[in-house]
Amino acid sequence: MNDKRVQDCDRSLFTLDRPITYQIKIAGQLSENWSDWINEMDIQIEVDASGLPTTTLTGTVDQAALIGLLRQLYYRGFPLMAVNCIQSRRNDDD
Repeated sequence: MNDKRVQDCDRSLFTLDRPITYQIKIAGQLSENWSDWINEMDIQIEVDASGLPTTTLTGTVDQAALIGLLRQLYYRGFPLMAVNCIQSRRNDDD
């Protein structure tokens, strides 16, 4: 796995309303219509040697959007493999 480390995230920037870049991995393959619902996320699908797909979602969202997305994935039966902060987004006005 070639993910950025959790140490790359500045924990002092975490709030409920501040957008942070996350990478979410789920077992299974999302259909194309998900791109409309999660327009702020990049969707990548990989298939391993045994033919099992893994979907990786990467994007910048606040905590409310993150929780909403995780709930939708859960309700649709996608097993969660990982949720990682990969980059904190700084705002010069802070």
